[in-house]
Amino acid sequence: MTTFLITGASRGIGLGLVERLAARGDRVLACARDPAAPDLAAVAARHPEQITTHRLDVGDQDSVARLAGSLDGQAVDVLVNNAGVRGPDRQGALDMDFDGFAQTLAINTLAPLRVAQALFPNLRRGERPRIITVSSIMGQLSGGGAGDVAYRTSKAAVNKVMQGLAAELRPMGIAVAVVHPGWVKTDMGGKGAALTVAQSTRGIVGVIDELTIDKTGGFFNYDGKSLEW
Repeated sequence: MTTFLITGASRGIGLGLVERLAARGDRVLACARDPAAPDLAAVAARHPEQITTHRLDVGDQDSVARLAGSLDGQAVDVLVNNAGVRGPDRQGALDMDFDGFAQTLAINTLAPLRVAQALFPNLRRGERPRIITVSSIMGQLSGGGAGDVAYRTSKAAVNKVMQGLAAELRPMGIAVAVVHPGWVKTDMGGKGAALTVAQSTRGIVGVIDELTIDKTGGFFNYDGKSLEW
């Protein structure tokens, strides 16, 4: 049984991953700011042997430390950094909510590294340990487009952070990758998105299952195809 820890597990892609992994028999540590959120609670009730819920605000260093303390000595095989935000309403290059920009970077860029560092001892105890961070092709430097500057920048930055983490963890046998989940029908993606949560999470789980140390530092589409940075 593989043990997964998933951040942002109360809705959208995170909740979909929790349900998919539990249904196939994996152990899931489902982390959310509100672990009693109705949708997460319902999924946990359907899979009581597989799912435990944990309070975690990835933007709060004390909250991350408390989670790590509660898991002291436990093995985590896969960390999925899924929690994220779209950013402020005003995030154009000529009209920026700078406080909102800073918060977007704190959640989307700094928090995945903070969580990975805090859970490093748990991952070292894991079997074939892996770290997956949900990013976006909107962070590709080769891409263009106006607007969403805070979001785009935060994803480009977390991609680079995870490249560095992959290089440092490779000698320890911990594989690291970044995945684009596709345009998904979630609160963030909207109803007009191309993919359902089920389609996206099926692909993401496939990427996780296929991730080896030889692929560490890669950027993958949800369907497993390699992406340009």
